[in-house]
Amino acid sequence: MRILLVEDNRDILANMADYLGIKGYTVDCAQDGLSGLHLAASEHYDLIVLDIMLPGIDGYTLCQRLREEARRDTPVIMLTARDQLDDRLKGFKAGADDYLIKPFALSELAARIEAVLRRSLGGGKRSLQVGDLSYDLDTLEVSRGGRGLKLNPVGLKLLALLMQKSPHVVRREALEEALWGDDCPDSDSLRSHVHQLRQVIDKPFAQALLHTVHGVGYRLAELQDGV
Repeated sequence: MRILLVEDNRDILANMADYLGIKGYTVDCAQDGLSGLHLAASEHYDLIVLDIMLPGIDGYTLCQRLREEARRDTPVIMLTARDQLDDRLKGFKAGADDYLIKPFALSELAARIEAVLRRSLGGGKRSLQVGDLSYDLDTLEVSRGGRGLKLNPVGLKLLALLMQKSPHVVRREALEEALWGDDCPDSDSLRSHVHQLRQVIDKPFAQALLHTVHGVGYRLAELQDGV
């Protein structure tokens, strides 16, 4: 899971990044609102932890622009020292999914991240659905039209990444980072795994779900008339 931290306090940012890294998350950081918005809008993240008081643009504006202009539905947990009801309501109105008041325990932040990620994947039942393609994240069972499909571990992870962001395009760089971090095997590895995935989930069926967006990346979606 890849998380973006947007926080201008270097000590808080470093503590969060170190703690979440130990928890197994891949973490990117930004220390101002404009940099945070650029990363949030251009990269793939499973969740964003967002401070409200930021240089450049504040967290409210960043979240609102992410929802309305970038059309991203990435879950957002807002951080702030403001504990008034009106402040919290303003955050939710801007598009936040949860709210954590400073100072906070890192263990609580991790627990809230896990809870928001569970909700974003469909609550208690962790399953993904795109058209007639389904993926149970707990049993790792994939099926299409009621027919069971077999994928290797990389294929399963790649499928989850694409289904979670459906119908949006996921950039090649974001997929490579999520799959391999800084140790991508070679430049053709992603293309090879996409080809293998397409052979399993699309080739035996009438309608293709996995689409290449040339020069950008891939998306998994039911498209009408090639749109």
